[in-house]
Amino acid sequence: MEMAEQPGLWEQNDLLGLWASGPQQSSPQGGDPDHARSLAAAPLHTNGARTQEQQPPAASTASEPEVIDSGNPKSPPSPSGLPQPAPQPIALPSLAPLARRSGSQAPGRILILDTETTGLSPEQGVCIEVGAVLFDVGSRAVLQQLSFLLPCQANPAEAINGIPAAVTRLPQPTEAALALFAALVAAADAVVAHHAAFDRQWFGHGALPVLTIPWICSMEDIRWPAELQLRANPSLRDLALAHGVPVWAAHRALTDCDYLVHVFQRCAQLEALLVAAQEPRELYRARLSYSERHLAREAGFRWNEPVAGAWSRRLSKREAEALPFQVLPVERDGLAEAMAS
Repeated sequence: MEMAEQPGLWEQNDLLGLWASGPQQSSPQGGDPDHARSLAAAPLHTNGARTQEQQPPAASTASEPEVIDSGNPKSPPSPSGLPQPAPQPIALPSLAPLARRSGSQAPGRILILDTETTGLSPEQGVCIEVGAVLFDVGSRAVLQQLSFLLPCQANPAEAINGIPAAVTRLPQPTEAALALFAALVAAADAVVAHHAAFDRQWFGHGALPVLTIPWICSMEDIRWPAELQLRANPSLRDLALAHGVPVWAAHRALTDCDYLVHVFQRCAQLEALLVAAQEPRELYRARLSYSERHLAREAGFRWNEPVAGAWSRRLSKREAEALPFQVLPVERDGLAEAMAS
């Protein structure tokens, strides 16, 4: 039976979606921003607020230099008034040949990582759980895995992650867990996380060390094969289901790591995808007329996130040059700070 999408579906960055979009908001469809996690027995949620679409201006011409819009695009109406097929995503250039051309190598071992927190940022909360799996890419094998709690006085996000603050304060070998975590990091060539920008910010705060090895985001950096029919920046739930991985639970760090393990074990092109994921990327903004704004959405650009009032996406130079419309690096355009790499 097909799994029905429920309001506020689980995603990697639990708090972002629930607090930004509210518990009654439905999960975005067709390329709207989202981050991934799924819960079989509890509502799931997204970690990106969806902007409500406003009515388009009375007149709009193709000569408009940029999109001036405050919502998600809609396909132009059919002259006949008949329903039109859903727009197809704009495919980025094939990434598999990149590994052969560049001579780059995929990381031999990756540390699949996930966190649970009490807030959206270190300024608002603390990390209370870390899950980590040391994964050998060549053999698609789990070498070691670890999950541990960190103490907190209160957990405003208990309804989301199900971790009572009192449980985090129970006696446990925290120092030994941190030492093993450091050893797993030392054994890995890169960290992989779903929505890595969220997880990465917690390291270097409290008891967690700064992680200096490369980070790869399985949501933003890996360009999943087109035949999976995933939207840009797919949720972890959608990514798992597209690879035939059952989604049975969520909201604990190691469980979400396990979903990525099963995805990677089913991915024949994993090495090539990891090589391509390490291409240098920067934040680009689309320059489109109002009537062409649907092209940005079909290419995986997000409206109003992270650049206010614009469609933007992190791309490599090669990907940017392959788009059927003009884009500008955000840094030179002066609209927002570049997203952390």
